[in-house]
This record gives sequence, C-alpha cells and structure tokens, in this order.
Amino acid sequence: MTDYRNVPLDFPRGFLIGSATASYQVEGAAHEDGRTPSIWDTFSHTPGRIWNNDTGDVACDHYHRLEEDLDLMARLGLEAYRFSISWSRVLPGAGGVVNPAGIDFYSRLVDGLRARGIRPIATLYHWDLPQELEDAGGWPNRDTAYRFAEYAARTVEHLGDRVDTWSTLNEPWCAAYLGYGSGAHAPGRTNGADALAAVHHLNLAHGLAVPEIRREATNDPEVSVTLNFHVPRGEKEAGVLVDALANRAFTGPMLRGRYDDDLMEATSSVTDWSFVKDGDLEQTKQDIDVLGVNYYSTVTVRTWDGTSEKVMNDGHKNVGGSPWPGLDDIEFLPQDGPYTDMGWNIAPDGLEELLLSLSAQFPDQPLMITENGAAFPDVVTETETGLRVHDEQRTDYLARHFAAAKRAMDQGVDLRGYLVWSLLDNFEWGYGYSKRFGIVRVNYETGERTVKDSARWVSEAIARKNG
Repeated sequence: MTDYRNVPLDFPRGFLIGSATASYQVEGAAHEDGRTPSIWDTFSHTPGRIWNNDTGDVACDHYHRLEEDLDLMARLGLEAYRFSISWSRVLPGAGGVVNPAGIDFYSRLVDGLRARGIRPIATLYHWDLPQELEDAGGWPNRDTAYRFAEYAARTVEHLGDRVDTWSTLNEPWCAAYLGYGSGAHAPGRTNGADALAAVHHLNLAHGLAVPEIRREATNDPEVSVTLNFHVPRGEKEAGVLVDALANRAFTGPMLRGRYDDDLMEATSSVTDWSFVKDGDLEQTKQDIDVLGVNYYSTVTVRTWDGTSEKVMNDGHKNVGGSPWPGLDDIEFLPQDGPYTDMGWNIAPDGLEELLLSLSAQFPDQPLMITENGAAFPDVVTETETGLRVHDEQRTDYLARHFAAAKRAMDQGVDLRGYLVWSLLDNFEWGYGYSKRFGIVRVNYETGERTVKDSARWVSEAIARKNG
C-alpha cells in the first residue's frame, strides 16, 4: 500500500487550506445574549434523542473562548476558517429585528479572522432552524424559504463588507432527509413526503438567498452552497437512483434548474411534487462562484430481492424512519474497511472519483472541499512539554485524502481549497460528545484545547505549500 504521507502535495500557492466548524456544535452560550432555541436545542433536550442525553448548551464554549480560538487558528497557520451563523442568535425568535449582541459576536469573529490573515467563510445555515419556524411547519412549509432569504439579507447587511465567501446552506441532504425522513436529526420527523418538500424548499431558499447576498454585500464576495455527496458503488441501476435522490435532487435545481425525471418517477409513490410552483426552478438556479463539496465515505448499493432481510448499512444512525423516500427496494451493503470511529469506510479514491465526476458534469464550476475528516478514539499522552495526541490514524486519513484531491487537480479539476473537518472536537449531533473529529482536542470538563498531531500535519502542509 502506498504511504500517501510521503507523496508530494505541491498545491499551488493560491490553494486555500483551512478548517471548519458549525455554530451549534461549538459555540455553547445557548441561552445567553438574546439567543432563542433552535430545533437542535429542542431535539437535544428530548430524552433519548442524543447519546448520553448530551446537548450543545456549552459545547466547546467557543462563544466565550473566541480570542483563544482565533489565536489557535493563527498559530496553526490556517488560511481559511469556515464557520456557521446561528439564525436564532442573529434573529431571535425568527423575528425581523437583528440582535445586537448576536451580530456583534460574528462581527468580532470576522474581524479577528481578518486581523490574523485568515479568510472568513460564513455558512448561513448549518441545520439550526429557529424553533418558531419549525412550529410553523419547518422546511416542508414554503414560507420558511422566504424567511431564510430575509435572514440572509439582514445578516449580510451587517457583515457583508468583510466576509470573503458566503455559503447559503450546509448539507441540505441531512437537513431534509435526516431531519424529516429518518428522524435521526432535528426536528426528528419521519415522513417521506415532508422530507421531499423540505428538499425543494431548501433548494428554493438557496435560490432566494443568493440574490440577497449579492445585493447586500459590498465587498464582492464569492457565493457558494455546500453539498454532501454520496458516491455509490455496487449495482449500477441502484447507484443511479441513489445519485438521483442524494445528489441530483440538489445539483439539478441549483445548477441546472430542473429535477431529473428518474428522481420524480422514483418518488412518485411518496409525493406528487405539487409543492414545486411555477417559476421555482428558474429561482433555484443561481450562478455561484464555488461549489462546496463535503466527502467522508462511499456507499455500496444493490436492488433488494425482497426475499431476505433488507440490509441498510448506509452510514447513518437508524432510529426507525428512512432517509431514502421512494427507494424502498434499495439495499445499502457493508463495505470493506478500514473504518473510522463512525463506522464509515476509508476510501480516498472515492474523493478523487467524486471530484472528477463533478468536474465532468459541471466543467465551468469551481469546487472547494468544505468538509473532510475523520473521527477516531484519541489517546492523550503526558510529555515533558505538555499533553500530546498522537492521532496517527487521522493524520494518515487526511494525508491520503489530500493526495486524492491533488490527483484530481492534476487531471484538470478546478479545486480551490480544502477545509478540514473539524477544527475542534465538538457536539457530533446524535452522537453527542462520543465521537471526536477535531484536529484540536477539547477537554469537555475544563475546555482546554490540545493541538493534535493531525493539526501539526495540516500546518506543515500549509507551510510547505507556501514555502
């Protein structure tokens, strides 16, 4: 096996290397300075929803440790930092009046990044819908898309002179299918028709928000959206359907202005798609400057024969509902290892395959890896110079995936950067604090940060690129 840690990663100097987090996963201060509950506050406080009944009330306490974390990013030499903004912190109660304390936090974050030479990449929605909007119907309700556009406009009005890149949504697949189909994510609903309505209204929200961002921003930022892509393997016919529901349900309307016929046909028993109104697909299709690509693993699929117990090893927490409305005849098979602590297979070639595929489908669309990383059970070692985390598995994972990205670039893919997930160990959604993705370890009792060897490797990669 090739040791990719020794493969030269000669990325061009303009290639951005950084890291990423999300608001509910790191900020804490859930009940401070006017912030009101999101669906993840409600969900995590519902007994039995989250491992160990963990919540994001404190998380990494990033809200109170902002300067410390900014200095940490600077010491690591990060060139970009992707963070998300809490809708409930900026517009409490999903109202129309901006919360001064909430917007001030993000203003200080952006100013702190710029002062340290780190490019701010802001995501407007990373799953934390204000609870008031869920009470009014959530993402299956068309009005939520319009409320999102208003939130985008007000946020960019205040920060739109300093943020380099705005991303409308993070992984709408998870927000729609895990939130409203499987029930594994907030708000925990299990209705396939609702999930598909949520898909469309998230697409519409993106389409409505992009013009608002461009209208309110004064520094000519890049505009983006971040999608998590499934890379199906196994039976070709089954893979095409998975691609339709997981990938083309978003790239179709956002980048081509359409829903493909095979998607509509596969889901016809679940919904009639009457929530798609005249003019919607013209609205969802917006020119974007960069497409965010999140990748962690592949899936292996085949058509279920109906005679044996159905296999559903799709890598997502099973709580009873299905994140695959309309694909009742598709099985997700176990995959060969090695695996991360999430049980996901490690397949750097899948990243290369994905980047090449996206480049072929959308040849004029620049790409950026906005999330890639791995959870492993870290071991903390006491040394003469302090605590160390020798996370060789995570370092190897990153090195192999960086090498895969470079191979794709060498084959002509217009890839602009690579953001490692995650900067900090954090609240890992339904898994609480049991899974650690960070390149920096967080002691959840004391808040102490410990730089892992993987973070040192990222720093070295940046220094080597710019050397």
